[in-house]
Amino acid sequence: MTVSAIQLGLKENWKQFTLLVIINGFVGGMVGLERSILPQLAEQAFAIAAKTAIFSFIIVFGIVKALTNYFAGSLANQFGRKKLLIIGWIFAIPIPFIFLYAPSWNWIIAANVLLGINQGLAWSSTVVMKMDLVGDKQRGFAMGLNEFAGYFAVAIVAFLTAWIASNYGLRPFPFYIGFGLVFAGLVLSIFFVKNTEGHVQLAADQSSVPRLQHVFRDTTWKHRNLSAVTQAGLVNNLNDGMTWGLLPILLITKHFTIAEIGLVTAIYPAVWGIGQLFTGKMADVFPKKRLLFWGMLLQALALFAFVFAQSMTEFIILSALLGFGTALVYPTFLASVAENTHPLDRAGSIGVFRLWRDLGYAIGAILTGILADLFNLDVSMLFIAALTFLSAFIILLRMQEK
Repeated sequence: MTVSAIQLGLKENWKQFTLLVIINGFVGGMVGLERSILPQLAEQAFAIAAKTAIFSFIIVFGIVKALTNYFAGSLANQFGRKKLLIIGWIFAIPIPFIFLYAPSWNWIIAANVLLGINQGLAWSSTVVMKMDLVGDKQRGFAMGLNEFAGYFAVAIVAFLTAWIASNYGLRPFPFYIGFGLVFAGLVLSIFFVKNTEGHVQLAADQSSVPRLQHVFRDTTWKHRNLSAVTQAGLVNNLNDGMTWGLLPILLITKHFTIAEIGLVTAIYPAVWGIGQLFTGKMADVFPKKRLLFWGMLLQALALFAFVFAQSMTEFIILSALLGFGTALVYPTFLASVAENTHPLDRAGSIGVFRLWRDLGYAIGAILTGILADLFNLDVSMLFIAALTFLSAFIILLRMQEK
């Protein structure tokens, strides 16, 4: 396709855009494989009791995914988005086999190294390619659709694996889903996805946003808007890492069944995913600063209330509120980064943002694991709630509305 034939927009590129949404659903499903049942697997199959040890898979996943995000962003213009997407799926091929046959917890850790690479390359590629296709006007909606597909798939697969585990055991049946996800994602990426470099060049020719002097430094701390978004992204995934590892254990201590735990842990990413169909569009209409502030504040309040919840109904309501708070910020994060960067800087800046954001998984797992082992689950959750509350006010004070 010649540059003159290329058009920017969701309507103009709906076929490729839809394909990338579907592929990102498969990417998210890979995380859903372990979302509900890995903490139970650690305790029941491998006799691991310490919270920091159980959280080791989240720590490894977060660090590897964060670093892979950074390199995916910095290499996207050099090697092309499609190649990185395919490589991401190749790294996913051994994951279901390891979950099925792992003889020790170290093998589960190794699987999460591969999962981190898969997520960093594949998810980052679909994010950047969608931004390439849609141009300026519908970034929030595009990111809402992308994140909806990914996190709704996390929820569906998390619920399915928990249901299968409650009926047929923790292994092997829940992990069979992974083979279908890898096959579908890899085949679609190789044979049907098209490169988007021409769209990038067209957007660059039309852009009036100044280039960043130093992408890493500006995104991390120097640029007011980019750095405010980056710290909130880190804290958001910090509390998500805590929820991922700690919420199933909290529910176990309150004597909920595996099926009930699966329902509560699935509602959070389900509301998060579905909500982004609406909040992504809101990010195109309303000031992004306000959406980010209220989203982080709602998360903080929900996390605080988790400590005092007792009934299934209370946990379901709080999981839904936490999911909606996250839905408010997630597509808005990416749309804000795109709004404040030149098209030729965008992939790199998104890579830096996602580096810090996904380091939040590791930081959250380490913090909450240590606090839970030294004190108790309540102290750990209250501390993360306080950090999330602080992050909301950093957004309020530092970010400038455009």
